[in-house]
Amino acid sequence: MNYKYLIIILFQVSLFSLLSCKAQDITVKEGDSAPDFTLSSDDGKQVKLSDFKGVSNVILYFYPKDFTSGCTKEACNFRDNISKFKDLNAEILGVSVDDVESHKSFKEKEKLNFILLADPDKTVSTQYGVLNMIGMDSRVTFVIDKNGIVKKIYPKVNPSENYLEILEYLKTMG
Repeated sequence: MNYKYLIIILFQVSLFSLLSCKAQDITVKEGDSAPDFTLSSDDGKQVKLSDFKGVSNVILYFYPKDFTSGCTKEACNFRDNISKFKDLNAEILGVSVDDVESHKSFKEKEKLNFILLADPDKTVSTQYGVLNMIGMDSRVTFVIDKNGIVKKIYPKVNPSENYLEILEYLKTMG
């Protein structure tokens, strides 16, 4: 066996394991008021979760890292289906511990059409209980209604399918 391929396979398995590390206990529960926060967006503006209260539902999704394969797949699924989310009165907010510049580059490269929020000091990730043991966000999605209530939590997200689950759930919210 070629050692180069073995090393690549071991690296990929290790990286997948690290990115999939269990989050600390998710501190926000279904039925709770979503904790408010203010974070910098990919364009450098301050965005508050409460800005959406009374206006739209929010899909608040936490992901490990810009430019990684799973995170890119998840983001592109949201991008490609943004009109379906808008039709169901839902805004997408992606959060990771990457900084604003990383988010800006990721958004430009992948032509993302929704807001990415930077949490480099890990305050919001900790507040929601989604930070994993290596200091990155776990893949967790919160569906928050326009009244600011957490209606659904997806604690173990498959980046290829999560958008479909969310769309189906949003249809039941009326």
